Amino acid sequence: MTAFFQTIRRASLALGFTGIASLGLATAAEAVDIREVTSPGGIKALLVEDYTNPLIAMRFAFEGAGSTQDKPGREGTANLLSGLLDEGAGEIGSQAFQAKLDELGISLSYDAGYDNFSGNFRTIVENEDAAFDMLRLSVNEPRFDEEPVARIRGQIAAGIVSQENDPGTLASKAFRATVFPNHPYSRPVEGTVETLNAVTAEDLRTFRSTAFGRDNLVVGVVGAIDAQTLGRRLDEVFGPLRATAELTPVPDVQPVTGKVEAVTLDVPQTQIQFVLPGVKRDAPDFFAAYLANHVLGGGSFTSRLYQEIREKRGLAYGAGSSLSNYDHASLLAGSTATRADKATESVGIIREQLKRLAEEGPTADELAKAKAFVKGSYAVQNLSSSLSIASTLVGIQLDDLGIDYIDRRQGLIDAVTLDDVKAIAKRLLSVEPTVITVGPAAA
Repeated sequence: MTAFFQTIRRASLALGFTGIASLGLATAAEAVDIREVTSPGGIKALLVEDYTNPLIAMRFAFEGAGSTQDKPGREGTANLLSGLLDEGAGEIGSQAFQAKLDELGISLSYDAGYDNFSGNFRTIVENEDAAFDMLRLSVNEPRFDEEPVARIRGQIAAGIVSQENDPGTLASKAFRATVFPNHPYSRPVEGTVETLNAVTAEDLRTFRSTAFGRDNLVVGVVGAIDAQTLGRRLDEVFGPLRATAELTPVPDVQPVTGKVEAVTLDVPQTQIQFVLPGVKRDAPDFFAAYLANHVLGGGSFTSRLYQEIREKRGLAYGAGSSLSNYDHASLLAGSTATRADKATESVGIIREQLKRLAEEGPTADELAKAKAFVKGSYAVQNLSSSLSIASTLVGIQLDDLGIDYIDRRQGLIDAVTLDDVKAIAKRLLSVEPTVITVGPAAA
């Protein structure tokens, strides 16, 4: 996966997690019974009760508290914070905190994206009391001792340096600078070595204390816990947070189109990216756009880009595209990688397929297959494990889709007509794309 698509993935809540027992209730979307829970202190969460396994999984996010909140010259603050919240809290130092997590079988991790700061938590019911107390300490009383701060900072900085000449990293950097110039989205989530070194423990404390609030908190929980118990746990863990987060406003931005940016790098392959405007998640024609993109490049082996670039010509191992929604921008973007001497041909094929789909739209057969895939793959991608369901519950809330979204989703897809998809394809794909390449100058 290129750094470009890693960047895109940060815009969503699709954080990988392994070792979670699958839930029998997730075999069909209709089987997921979602309840809204409000704690005595007023904290809301979505809950799916399941007692198949003695596990509790939680996903939570602080909306708007991502790297866009990093102060200028302190880029990388949110990302560094995400690596330190489980490195000691309260009276427990870093090594002891990690040892206790292992001893109790607690999984706890954090992630900072552009827009949101999120956490993953899992415990067995037997250790529920101690586990939730560890989570409470982590969220509210992180220590930021000198040794773990220096260690995690060093790990991130080493990663930045090691990727300086990586084609995917350079492509991601060019993408941000070209598509979102002078906007917080143009900055790397991990910062630079210089800005990372400028971040102090006090910066970390300030970020946590101001950006984490009960008002921008979104929670999804799955497992062996009832609503009353969850309400009590929510107040224990998140009740100490400030009532209202203090966030710096971030402006909306339209992705820049019509640009051609070439980054010269002496490597055998050329990375190719293209960017077009997207559709907001709450737009009435979102699913029409989603299906149009599936035909273009989102359908893996069946998409037009994959067929034309990989199957028919063997120019690349793969090619694809995706709709991506940030809080303040929407775009349709895609990528491939090919031999340097085939880069111009590959870019030409991409432009040809964009033009063709814009002018003709998909066929009725392509649309039918796209609908079938998009409906059928949802449970596998979003409802296959306790944490994937919890992540879906958080996403539903962040996008304000409604508690009945899973039940309504198939009907929304079925309601999309061929004319709807043709119209949105013409609107989105008729725009001149921004094209970014990273590879030899001759390409």
